[in-house]
Amino acid sequence: MVICVIISDKLIITDESSANTVALQSHLEGKKYQNPVPTSMAIANMPALIWKYLTYKGKRSPLVPLGPFRVSAAALLPAASQSLQITWLGHSSYILEMDGKRLIIDPVFASRASPFSFMGPRRFFAAPLLPAELPPIDVVVLSHDHYDHLDRHMMHYLSKKVKQFVCPKGVEKHLLRWGIPAENIAVLDWTQSFRISDTLSLTATPARHFSGRWFHRNETLWSSYVLQGRDKKVFIGGDSGFFDGFAEIGAVYGPFDLTILEIGAYDANWPDIHMGPEKAAQAHLALKGRVMLPVHWGTFNLAFHDWDEPAERMVQLAEEKNIILWMPAPGETGELPDGNRISYWWRAYK
Repeated sequence: MVICVIISDKLIITDESSANTVALQSHLEGKKYQNPVPTSMAIANMPALIWKYLTYKGKRSPLVPLGPFRVSAAALLPAASQSLQITWLGHSSYILEMDGKRLIIDPVFASRASPFSFMGPRRFFAAPLLPAELPPIDVVVLSHDHYDHLDRHMMHYLSKKVKQFVCPKGVEKHLLRWGIPAENIAVLDWTQSFRISDTLSLTATPARHFSGRWFHRNETLWSSYVLQGRDKKVFIGGDSGFFDGFAEIGAVYGPFDLTILEIGAYDANWPDIHMGPEKAAQAHLALKGRVMLPVHWGTFNLAFHDWDEPAERMVQLAEEKNIILWMPAPGETGELPDGNRISYWWRAYK
């Protein structure tokens, strides 16, 4: 059964036939959203975590400054690419072009992933272009409201430049408060879709994570997305721990030409809400992905591992599991490769 709902003059299509399993349905208990499977968001062993903080001798941050990295202006033409093209901006921020439309995903240009300008995780390198240097953007796509994915100052800036924002349920409250008109916001529950153009649609799909800014936890939804175009399909992972929903998403929406999955900020103390390289590789295979682009690493110090460890482990795992990797340098623009395209940029900063 297909239900069409008009929200702010924009057509949102809900395909209930794709929401026939528990893992693909969102859950709201009172005012709090729940994960599709039981998920612990508590620190598993606080004394051990404190001890690790006091004694960890690794390189959580680079020993030397990174960059500067710069986006090539020639690579981002005013007209968006018809082919699948990505410009990685660091962490989980990137520009994605497909079927003549240009999307920007979780754009964070702030110097810190924090509500404060003077404390919190600081970027290892400046964003590889200034907001004013961005090419024309058709759609801003947001996965959830954590500070390393939702940048208030960038939303203020983009509100004057972009006419379409897509976000999970509840995140629109932030956008409205920051001055983005309601008619410019498409709000999606899991399995709901927004049609970007005649050939391009975006469907919200489950993730295993959590949300919140300040003290408001899980009052907004978190999502991954399926981007389906004329002849390509992309899985946009957002933040997620591993769960069986990846296999269900792969069965319903896959196979995918490209999966974009997080590989950093993992720790044994929070195994349910972030994936390391091993689980990301497992997710890629469950999703029936062809090429994998790892994100959520190399930009902020968010966990107790060396800053470049996710990349090195991912390269090794991909070789073992025969996964095609696409790992551009920050600011690098490229089209979907047929085989491995690994820049190894991080090895210049040992």
